[in-house]
Amino acid sequence: MTAIASHISEFLHERLPHQQGASTNTCDSYSYAFQLLFKFMSDRFNLQPFELTLEQIDAPMVMDFLLYLEVERKNSPRTRNARLVALKSFMKFIQYREPKLLEQTQRILSIPAKKTDSRLVNYLTINEMYAILDTPDLSTRTGIRDRAMLHLCFAAGLRVTELVSLACHSIDLRFSPSVHILGKGRIERVLPLWKDTVTDLRSWLEGRGNTLVPELFLNVRNQAMTRSGFKYILQKHTRKATEYCPTLEEKNISPHVLRHTSAILILQATGDIRKVSLWLGHADIQTTEIYLRADPTEKIEAIEAIVPPSLKRGKFRVPDKLMELLNNKA
Repeated sequence: MTAIASHISEFLHERLPHQQGASTNTCDSYSYAFQLLFKFMSDRFNLQPFELTLEQIDAPMVMDFLLYLEVERKNSPRTRNARLVALKSFMKFIQYREPKLLEQTQRILSIPAKKTDSRLVNYLTINEMYAILDTPDLSTRTGIRDRAMLHLCFAAGLRVTELVSLACHSIDLRFSPSVHILGKGRIERVLPLWKDTVTDLRSWLEGRGNTLVPELFLNVRNQAMTRSGFKYILQKHTRKATEYCPTLEEKNISPHVLRHTSAILILQATGDIRKVSLWLGHADIQTTEIYLRADPTEKIEAIEAIVPPSLKRGKFRVPDKLMELLNNKA
């Protein structure tokens, strides 16, 4: 029997971050997936987690675990699939370290992902976006910070992790203002900044002060802003903006919605999905194609380009009730 502990430690602390260049969020997500798995296995086999073995991670057990996620934990198919991706990544790692388990790992790797609904992305209109940006009180330090964060997240189409981890030296506000981003999958991109965004960033840098924290955006304790901190800020200003922009009340707004809004704006301005992909830092342009389905202008252009068929027209006459009654009695 082969103990799991040394293999999972090597996978999480060496393979993912150093060999594959996975982000901290990915490592944390994978780690949590294995916490759930080992707790499930521990209960099933009545063993302590450190007593579990690789041989016990077989395809039937994994299928039962996935069912447990959906039924007991009420996880969505997307979450279920994310946990399966973590397990498959580990199994690929095990193939080379423990060749004797090749058949077992192959069976797990053949488990299909569950089909999920392909829904339209949620995004804001430009007026809704402006309503949120106009909400922060620019007479206060936190208001200036909030405006700069919201504006940069929207203008550059940043992921929330990219935003809160952005360092001061990643912003260049000199001759050609730009932001340098190290995104998901270690993909780097440099994006130009709008003049209004530059104005907001300069205002924040003046009020930020000199601190030893490298991150650009700080919380009230002068520590690096967190993902949950920015989410709270966005929700706070969205609630306030709803007072004079009622349509915001109908939408579920998260930090990623600002990224979607930026993508739709760029697509409508350029009509080029490749430019949207480059702007967002997507590794695969197929990921960007979701915005083609969400953008109504694409459909309007398509329907206007089609010559409608000439159809024979007729006129419908409502049947006489008395005659209809007599016909039914005949």
